[in-house]
Amino acid sequence: MKYIYLLAFTFCFPSLIHAQQHHSKTVNTDDIDRYWQAYDSVVTTIDTAKQVDIMQRLYVDKGTPGLKAFMKARDYDAKLWVTLIHKYPKFWKSIRSNTLSIKKQVPAITSSIDNFRKLYPEMRPAKMYFTVGGLRSGGTTTDDMVLVGTEIATADKNTEASELSDWLKNVFKDQQTSNLVSLNVHEYVHTQQKAGDGVLLAQTIMEGSADFIAELVTGKKNNNAYMRYGREHEQELKEKFQIEMFGTNTDNWLYNGSKSPHPDLGYFMGYVICKAYYQHQTDKKLAVKKIIELDYSNEKQVLDFLKDSEYYKEPLNKEELLNKFKKLQPLVVSLTPDINGREDVSASLTELTVNFSEPMGEGYSINLGEGGKEHFPLSGVIGFTDNRKSFKLKLALKSGQTYDFVITDRSFKSKTGYPLQPYTVHFKVM
Repeated sequence: MKYIYLLAFTFCFPSLIHAQQHHSKTVNTDDIDRYWQAYDSVVTTIDTAKQVDIMQRLYVDKGTPGLKAFMKARDYDAKLWVTLIHKYPKFWKSIRSNTLSIKKQVPAITSSIDNFRKLYPEMRPAKMYFTVGGLRSGGTTTDDMVLVGTEIATADKNTEASELSDWLKNVFKDQQTSNLVSLNVHEYVHTQQKAGDGVLLAQTIMEGSADFIAELVTGKKNNNAYMRYGREHEQELKEKFQIEMFGTNTDNWLYNGSKSPHPDLGYFMGYVICKAYYQHQTDKKLAVKKIIELDYSNEKQVLDFLKDSEYYKEPLNKEELLNKFKKLQPLVVSLTPDINGREDVSASLTELTVNFSEPMGEGYSINLGEGGKEHFPLSGVIGFTDNRKSFKLKLALKSGQTYDFVITDRSFKSKTGYPLQPYTVHFKVM
């Protein structure tokens, strides 16, 4: 009996080791410990050059492939981390225990990945790296890696955020650590998808599908702020989204935490569309496969998916909706002085006023024209007039030069939140 027991143990033990190795390779938290080791050394000296060298040697140079990929994706370096340590001392002391607690979550995360594989057997392997980032992203993906910035992802309403931007304060106050496993499944789903920069509809379904699959995998309801707000205002959001979904501007719906009191509602809209699609399919496993493998760069596939979801009961006419949306957009109605298209503009002109069809919101955005930087006439901005229907620009002109620039829809928006119809300015100086 002893021999049989030992033999059984001999067969089981390698399997146990293999499983542990598989999980340790799938979820990696080594960068978190290295960051705090570097941090503890950095704060022992006031020599900034030494601090940067310490951060480079102890954190960056020893970092995982995930840390290297995150640095490249978000433009992080040792100097940035040292700058942030100096700038936000209260925050770093506050967030330390939260980041270190990630290691306790590894079993739940690996279990969720196993559940995902059962739900979607075609799942391609991906690695998950928990790092300490530079306060620019809580998580992203690149190729077959999930990259998590735990300094943002593990923060919550109890985190000391008084030193930070309003965007981060808003993120933290609505963030719940109980959603952490779901957040990481969400990002893992993205490693399986065919990404594409299509219309707003495609981008919202891509984000919302990751939330929906995460809910199926974990069995837990998503209680992020955008979900709670979305459930309470679904009909209102449904009607507004219908008008905007065939456009390309995402500012009212996605990645707008610094601009909106209720950001990322596109995640909710994508989620409810995917949920409706899933509920209307008899083969649930096939439904999951189709949700994950949807080609977001293929507009016909996206439109067929929306139709099959039956989320909007009435047929949708894309052209009618685009025209309806266009009518809601503010316009540039004139320039003062009216130089657009002119070839006799005086080089002494130093100020230009852009006049809009209605009062505008807070942001502004101006891009280079076809001529590029060499033909860009602006030297600065003065800003909005009191009624917010005009915006003043500073010019620096040279005789004989042709100039152009574009007043864009990226940040110029009406007070009701609709983006400006882009307006190109082109002129020549005498």
